[in-house]
Amino acid sequence: MAKSGQISWDAAFPAPIVLLHGKEDLLARRASERIRQVLRMEDPELEVIDIAADDYEPGALLMHASPSLFMEPKLLRVSGLSKMTDAFLEDAMAAAKEPFDATTILLRHDASSTRGKRLVDTVKRGGVVVDCSEVKDFDAKVAFARAEFAEADREATPGALNRLVRLFERSLDELAGAIAQLVSDTAGQVTEESVAKYYRGSEATTAFDVADAAIKGNAGQALVLLRQAIWSGSSPVPIVAAFAARLRTMAKVSAADGSEGQAAKSLGMPGWMVRNARRDLQRFDEQRLARCIRIIAETDHAVKGASRAPEYSVERMVRVIAAR
Repeated sequence: MAKSGQISWDAAFPAPIVLLHGKEDLLARRASERIRQVLRMEDPELEVIDIAADDYEPGALLMHASPSLFMEPKLLRVSGLSKMTDAFLEDAMAAAKEPFDATTILLRHDASSTRGKRLVDTVKRGGVVVDCSEVKDFDAKVAFARAEFAEADREATPGALNRLVRLFERSLDELAGAIAQLVSDTAGQVTEESVAKYYRGSEATTAFDVADAAIKGNAGQALVLLRQAIWSGSSPVPIVAAFAARLRTMAKVSAADGSEGQAAKSLGMPGWMVRNARRDLQRFDEQRLARCIRIIAETDHAVKGASRAPEYSVERMVRVIAAR
């Protein structure tokens, strides 16, 4: 539920000034995409311009926001407000007080600092504020999961929703990713039994835990976690899927230049994901990263029917990725 005076991400709509405020990057990305889609429905030729408030050239916001001769619509997506420069703050204050015709300025502030409080307060008084606060309440996460299935035109039982939230409650991104994987790999109604079958194993030992340990180079810990998961009946398929998701992210980030905010915006990822991937990449040069991606592809093929010993294939994958 959105805070008083704010709207939820799924109710976001275009306005001259829109502030996405709060720590939950996934909700901010969803709100941003919703606004872009609405504007693009009105005009398929919508111009989208990305601006980094923490790496800002004075006058850039006002220059881009100014209407063109034929008043074509524009969407300005501004990231990094928690570290905005003084020059950006002054330009944004001017734009907030005198909005531009045919232009939507979308401001992203993750609430990690009080930087720009004057701007935030101004937008709260006269603009649209989308609540992107961290989702901590269990019932709210269940509601989010239900909405994810509905968006995919799929149905999940209450037991399935509760089990998924228990498994992936530490991160809304992981919960959304797990639901997307289930939707992709299963058919029909998602039940608690189908979730248990797909993500079977200790709820404290998920596929992401195994991947985290291996990517950090903790081979012993990764193998222990892997064996715990397999001994308790976990399928190798979601374990490999977790590795594939992590390595795909690392590969994308490895090719992205610029600051964390710039890379996050260009890749459509939250800043923390870029930061974590860059940290993980310190152990991987280009050649090693390519080798790991290849072995994940081979292991994925093996666990989906090409091998009579899928557990051995997964263990080999973990050893290769965790090797120092």
